Amino acid sequence: MTNTAADVIKGKMTFGNQLSNNFKVLLTSYDLVRIFLNSVKISVLTVIGTLIISSMAAYGFEIYRSKKREIIYGIMLVTMMIPFAALMIPLFRLIVNLGLLDTHFGLIITSIASGFIIFFFRQSFKSLTKETIEAARVDGAGEFRIFFSIVVPSMKSTYAAAAIYSFMTSWNSYLWPLIMLQSDKQKTMILLISKLASAYFPNYGVIMAAIVVATLPMIIIFFALQRYFVQGLTGAVKQ
Repeated sequence: MTNTAADVIKGKMTFGNQLSNNFKVLLTSYDLVRIFLNSVKISVLTVIGTLIISSMAAYGFEIYRSKKREIIYGIMLVTMMIPFAALMIPLFRLIVNLGLLDTHFGLIITSIASGFIIFFFRQSFKSLTKETIEAARVDGAGEFRIFFSIVVPSMKSTYAAAAIYSFMTSWNSYLWPLIMLQSDKQKTMILLISKLASAYFPNYGVIMAAIVVATLPMIIIFFALQRYFVQGLTGAVKQ
């Protein structure tokens, strides 16, 4: 990042003096702020939607019993084995018919449904105390109040782990945004890095600068939520 592209090609291993120049080129040649905020917007809204929808779906699978519950849950798990390449064309046609092509909203709504996150939440919800939920129902609490006042606060570690996974998945997503976002003003950081790397004469110093900018949010998110991360992966419930 501190060397020129020529230095990188030559294999120069010592530190150079091009750090500020590489960032200057990146900022002046591309609308970096807009692209960065596009990625933040898409990732944050995707995480929020995924956590709400997936956790509520998992809660329903775990708490409400019916004859068809496990069949539906099994079908949902099977969808995890379908490669995205098999879904691209149907999804693209759906987005075009809805008039959401080249929009962030279209990208977000197709990314918030996650079979893995539902599975992850349900495994954690197995440790919920059913007596507490029943007691809340007896006291007159509705299902939404039980979920947001009792279940969510007691599962902070699970939500933190799911948030990290969902954020990294959305932030690093490449193929679907490449298909969906067709105008430069809608591009994300990953698409910008891909564009820089595929240039006829790639400027490796600028590419490294863009990679550093793209990596910072993931580092911040991880360190902000790391105290809950291991607990969430092991299914622990923090009271």
